[in-house]
Amino acid sequence: MPKADARRLLDRLEKIALKPNALHASFQALAGDKGVFRVRQGDWRAVFSIEDGNVIVDRIAHRREVYR
Repeated sequence: MPKADARRLLDRLEKIALKPNALHASFQALAGDKGVFRVRQGDWRAVFSIEDGNVIVDRIAHRREVYR
């Protein structure tokens, strides 16, 4: 993962962690998995859940591999 994309993705996750119940750019619930979300940064995706106000990152991968 390029460093620039990694930094931007981390920044997005930190913003979500500060206000987990607010709407954020590129933040979307995954179909079929209740309470599981994804955030996009370029070709990279982070799949995570929010538990008790904490962001729990499940996986970070390229868009063609993250949902497998």
